[in-house]
Amino acid sequence: MGVVLPKPGFLEGIQRLTEKYGALFICDEVITNFRLSKGGAQEYFGIKPHITCMGKVLGGGMPLGAYGGRREIMEKVAPEGPVYQAGTLSGNPLSVVAGIATLSELFELNPYKRLEELTLRLINGIKDILTHKGIPHRINHVASMFTVFFTEEEVYDYESAKKSNRELFAKFFRALLKEGVLIPPAQFEAWFLSTAHTEEDIDLALEKIKKAVSSL
Repeated sequence: MGVVLPKPGFLEGIQRLTEKYGALFICDEVITNFRLSKGGAQEYFGIKPHITCMGKVLGGGMPLGAYGGRREIMEKVAPEGPVYQAGTLSGNPLSVVAGIATLSELFELNPYKRLEELTLRLINGIKDILTHKGIPHRINHVASMFTVFFTEEEVYDYESAKKSNRELFAKFFRALLKEGVLIPPAQFEAWFLSTAHTEEDIDLALEKIKKAVSSL
């Protein structure tokens, strides 16, 4: 559904409920791990899940997934505990080496502040272009992730996201593709910036986006 941020207190409320009823608090950080911060979304939003699922950035472009959790939970997993686990690619050397190299770079460079600055530069440029054209829009963002929704209303859940003008998004996508800018092909996906992007890339993208929007 794209970037839809939790309302203030929502995640903390879930955490309190899991503690109250003795349930596991599991965070799916397949997309957000190491993308929002070194500690992922849980560090960014200040929450402490029992179990975390990870992937994507973790593998540095190679297929790699992982999960982790609190000591008392992970001690239940084989070979230490009775809970069986196995996988065809478990511990794949190439993926693991790529993951270690990626995390080493991220922890050494700590690029998160720069990434957010570049993201805001791009977002603000897109807002100006769409506003000048008179196209209703909302841009939700967190760190280096964002989604352009073609709607006037606030987007805070799936129902509000569905009100977006998907026909207009399809035209927007095709116009950008014609200009050599490749974005996610669906209204309900997130856009990402990476450490490879530069200010020059952002400025060039905005030039292309401006030209594409003028054709809508």
